[in-house]
Amino acid sequence: MMSRRLAKASQAVLETVSLTIMRHIRDPRVKNVTVLSAEVAPDMRTARVHVSVMGTPKEQSLCMHGLQSACGFFQAKIADRLETRYTPVLTFVLDQGVKRSIETSKALREVIPVDEAEEEGEDSLDDDLYDEEFEDDEAEVAGELNEEASSSGAVDPVVTSEEAGRVSDGAAGDDSVTGDAGDTGVSGESKSV
Repeated sequence: MMSRRLAKASQAVLETVSLTIMRHIRDPRVKNVTVLSAEVAPDMRTARVHVSVMGTPKEQSLCMHGLQSACGFFQAKIADRLETRYTPVLTFVLDQGVKRSIETSKALREVIPVDEAEEEGEDSLDDDLYDEEFEDDEAEVAGELNEEASSSGAVDPVVTSEEAGRVSDGAAGDDSVTGDAGDTGVSGESKSV
């Protein structure tokens, strides 16, 4: 079982290497890299970083050489982050797990053919059921909103052209509009329509 100190150091190495690859490495050989995990030795002097590289075996080999040549740069970044007596010497290990899982899923799709007609029929049936349920829910919500509006006695704020003219005249500084609800029917309160 890994101690808490080693687990934190491994996590720090993982995060530092990932961010350094993403932000600071400009080597054209280093591309399509995913840092999967990091293991720090109990004496904190070495660390193994497991990476996955997508591409041909030649691209993977070039990427691994680029990562190994940038090892000193990675260690300097890790030294800033860890602040321990020894900075772990990094070793990059190519992990083929992700690539193998993609190849396996492709092989399974080829071996187990899916009848397209059945797949389309099932999908369209599911879509039809979903559309009907959605329409029913939509009608129910609209009915509830109409009931709430009618029960609360709310009236739609419809402004006639005559009222709009009086309000706009008052906004323009017409002296005929007073602060009370006198002849014009417009109160001194501001209302948003």
